[in-house]
Amino acid sequence: MQRLMTSFWLSVLFMLLFTGLQAQILDWTTPYEKSKGMETPRYEETLRFCKQLAYNSDDIHYEAFGYSPQGRELPLLIFNSDGKFTPEEVRASGKVVVMVQAAIHPGEPAGKDAGLMLFRDYFIDGKDQEKLDNICVLFVPIFNVDGHERWSKYNRINQKGPIETGFRANAQNLNLNRDYLKADSPEMRQWLKMFHTWLPDFFIDTHTTNGGDYEYPITYHMEIYGNMEEKLTRWQQEDFIPSMERYMELKQMSIFPYVQSREWHNPESGLRSGVGSPMTSTGYVALMNRPGLLIETHMLKPYPVRVESTYELLKFSLEYVSERSLTLRSLVLSADKKTQSRLFRRRAFPLNFQMNYNDSTLVRFKGIEYEKVLSELTGKEWFRYGKAKQEFVRPYFNVSEPSDEVKLPEAYFIPPEWTEVIERLQWHGVEFFVMEDATFQLFESYEFTDVEWDRRPFESRIRLNIKAFEPIEENRFLPAGSIYIPIEQVRAPLIAHLLEPHANNSLLSWGFFNSIFEQKEYAEIYVMEPMALEMIKKDPDLKERFEQFKADNPELANNHWALMNWFYKQSPYYDRLINKYPVLKLNRVKKYGVKHDLKSF
Repeated sequence: MQRLMTSFWLSVLFMLLFTGLQAQILDWTTPYEKSKGMETPRYEETLRFCKQLAYNSDDIHYEAFGYSPQGRELPLLIFNSDGKFTPEEVRASGKVVVMVQAAIHPGEPAGKDAGLMLFRDYFIDGKDQEKLDNICVLFVPIFNVDGHERWSKYNRINQKGPIETGFRANAQNLNLNRDYLKADSPEMRQWLKMFHTWLPDFFIDTHTTNGGDYEYPITYHMEIYGNMEEKLTRWQQEDFIPSMERYMELKQMSIFPYVQSREWHNPESGLRSGVGSPMTSTGYVALMNRPGLLIETHMLKPYPVRVESTYELLKFSLEYVSERSLTLRSLVLSADKKTQSRLFRRRAFPLNFQMNYNDSTLVRFKGIEYEKVLSELTGKEWFRYGKAKQEFVRPYFNVSEPSDEVKLPEAYFIPPEWTEVIERLQWHGVEFFVMEDATFQLFESYEFTDVEWDRRPFESRIRLNIKAFEPIEENRFLPAGSIYIPIEQVRAPLIAHLLEPHANNSLLSWGFFNSIFEQKEYAEIYVMEPMALEMIKKDPDLKERFEQFKADNPELANNHWALMNWFYKQSPYYDRLINKYPVLKLNRVKKYGVKHDLKSF
């Protein structure tokens, strides 16, 4: 028996030694490193390396969080020194969750290559792994996997390396970094499910710029301009950003906020930074009270410089968040609690922001020399950059002010026929109730008096622009099966951006309610002509209003049907729901229906 036990423990020891030896024998050089910084790996190479990481470490788990339209896995690596890899286990352990995302734009792959090296160094080589003990890291090495495999050396005209990259859009020609709210792409729908299941406390998205030339190899953006809870904003401004800037300067990697020229491609017009759109990654996570760091390496810097600077900024961010995990978690939970309270609705909620161009500060900006040149082709002036570094003093516009605000209701209501909208609420993790009974009562809503559509599609949709609208209050019918959305939940800001029609990226603005503007019933001219005369007899002022309508719309002078249709709109036969928003609001709500099971999303 003793001999058997000895044999057993010898075999166990042998297996442990063999496994450790195997990990040392395996080639842990990333494809990027093998190419000496000239190339980035294809999708299959990337997945092989990810799975090799997971197979050889108890602290790494690989899974697919979904599949692309072309059937590729959407890869997710989970790093946790406790060996726990479910949201429930991680939350129970008290750890903070950090999500790092790369290659949403596959032509900008520095985050993918930096991440593979960084996590290899932490979890295979054991370099500073203990510095991540307080966090669990989610790493998406390639988000846009189909675009990644639209492989070419011609995908990024204004970028120095790598030799070949993927394409900006997915297989459906959608830019995933414009899809966070409308969620048209299968990839985004599955990302939303993963994100809202985990609800990371800190988010990082890695990119490479388009735009002007300057000295900085890397720039950053965080939502510090008025669209986040005050204490979280202050933590980013006063703690994280100054520490990050000091660290990068010590690494001799100059860093600056991600800026654009006030006037497109005019470096003399000044610099600007402001509130990010919620259709993009960091703007979206800000609605969930989650700080987001947007990394933008500079396109004209050599690829190894872009990868190395991303590596260092990722390393700093992960270790900083781990070191201050309790502080960050406390701030996030406090912001969530405030968002779910009645106090959140007492103030007007800012939906849209605009830049205040009357308020700026002068900053020193490490640029590149340039000259103004007259184009031989167009006769217009353009800016040609040289090679020498030059420091400029530029006005910096970074004050954003609310341009549209709304008083949030206690609840929103949506009739059951608006299935596309309700599905999206599910994908965004919004909590709602399904009403068991019909109701007819007084609701608040909106009536649109002037709208127009873009002439060309943007991200596959013809966008709607609201020129004029009025808040209304009237009795409306809601059938059983309608949904009731209480606003006192952590996703309140997200709900407002989705459902308040004048939000810049509302579902209405993306065209989800276009049919409410279509007239479906109409009158024949031979019916309307005598009826119009009778209407004028009963209401003489109607003729004056008709003349004013003709004066305001001279293009309709020869359109007999359109002129008669004006009278039809004044008659009781006209559809009373046309141009009226079907999403309803109440400020005093009784409990309706049965709570929807979010697990089904």
